[in-house]
Amino acid sequence: MNEQNNKGKDNRTYDVIVIGAGNGGLVAAARVAMKGAKVLLLEQHNLPGGFASSYVRGRFEFETSLHELYDYGTPEQNGGIRRLLQDKLQIDTEFVPVPEAYRLIVTNPEEKIDAVLPFGIEDFIEAIERQVPGSKQSIKNFFQLGKEIDEATNYVGRMRGNPDQDVLLREHTNFLRTAAYPIDDVQDALNIPKKARALLNAYWLYLGVPTSRANTTVFASMVYGYVLKGGYIPKMRSHEYTSAIEAKIREYGGKIEYNTKVEKILVKDGQVWGIETQNGEVINTNHLICNASKTLTYNKLIHPKSEVPEIAFKEINARTHGITTIVVYMGLDTTADELGLNDYSYFICDTMDTDQLYDSLIDLEVPKVQASICLNKAIPNCSPPGTCIISITSAFRPGAWDNVKPEEYFDLKTKFAEGLIKNFENATGAQIRDHIEEIEIATPETFSRFTGTYNGVIYGYELDSWDSVVPRLQNMNDEKHIKGLEFCGGFGLRGHGYSSSLKDGETAALFTIQSLIKEGVIE
Repeated sequence: MNEQNNKGKDNRTYDVIVIGAGNGGLVAAARVAMKGAKVLLLEQHNLPGGFASSYVRGRFEFETSLHELYDYGTPEQNGGIRRLLQDKLQIDTEFVPVPEAYRLIVTNPEEKIDAVLPFGIEDFIEAIERQVPGSKQSIKNFFQLGKEIDEATNYVGRMRGNPDQDVLLREHTNFLRTAAYPIDDVQDALNIPKKARALLNAYWLYLGVPTSRANTTVFASMVYGYVLKGGYIPKMRSHEYTSAIEAKIREYGGKIEYNTKVEKILVKDGQVWGIETQNGEVINTNHLICNASKTLTYNKLIHPKSEVPEIAFKEINARTHGITTIVVYMGLDTTADELGLNDYSYFICDTMDTDQLYDSLIDLEVPKVQASICLNKAIPNCSPPGTCIISITSAFRPGAWDNVKPEEYFDLKTKFAEGLIKNFENATGAQIRDHIEEIEIATPETFSRFTGTYNGVIYGYELDSWDSVVPRLQNMNDEKHIKGLEFCGGFGLRGHGYSSSLKDGETAALFTIQSLIKEGVIE
């Protein structure tokens, strides 16, 4: 034990400390605890989950942010998230499928689209072919590419960022050929018609980067996985499964402390040796898994700051923070069927020019694009009989709300909510305004207060081609600048999103476990 660890005889010591009980932090803590390590999970909030949570207003329990979980699948065609939660963590939370991929509504008369896209690759391709005759082969080629990319990405992940180059060249040629290109360039090469692209690219909003910049590797793999395996949501909201993971941590001997904010990550000679809480308590450890962003960690948490190498600052400064959101949660005193709502998921916008939509997200005005859901269409009994739950989600880029004055805030968020509701009504024909029994409006300021993220950012770092999943996985070892420090969560290797955060939690845990075994701490 070094001299810092001797500063107080009563200082607590743990094999691993995890900062943050979001998706990534929970999985990381559970996986390490299952191996017999002494684990402490610290969370500044008073409950687990971060964005993966829920809350109650009146008669309604609202899902905080999840629309659909990627890579879950059926028992027969199980995805990585099902295997992680059910097989590895042995969580028995019930997940239910959402009924369709999405309904895309483009309101501009020159681009007008109103189409429902189903799950199942063949059915999805046929749906686009009906809308755009002659597009079938080009869309089929895109899904074949997505399959190849998905297989290659899984291989790179299994190899912990050190894939055999001969294997990549021999077995994953198209993966290498497309890895450096944005979606638009690859879809140009595949000769996908403009309207077919619009129908195919609705998921761009879940990446938060326009198709002119969003990386093909990420997008093609995501769309392929979504359409092949379907989307799933927890039957009793996200708080159910995050609470279940929390229970597993305790079951395996891990300790969790809420209302505990970490102010400092203590480092000497490039090695983590502990943390200090907001109460001034020093807790010892040589292994830390951090669910906070690298930007926050390197700029504020590492102490002393001189322990952060210059290259770490260069890496985080080169990256761009992703988007944040505004969400309008509504409990209605009528059913979805009575409103004429037949679908679960809605993408509504006035154009599918994603550059134009992305550029508009910096403007402090009613957003021109929304991704909205009617929860009852996936979980019929999620609200009391004769009611339904609708949430409307849109986005802003960091900084859009910077100059909002406190006295303007309430009126402004109300204005945006009214505009988003009006756009939903006009697009779907469902008159929901007069049926609102409960309503809450969450803005970037809300998410910033709730999780402490910069400007309320929930989308991690933008997934440009140079900084997408593949380069991150390939460079994961080069970006470990402080010994004993691993990162997980939305700012991690795979980018934002529930599935990515869960998987990154497992990856961080596996690296930590590997180190603990080498040190003889665990077997």
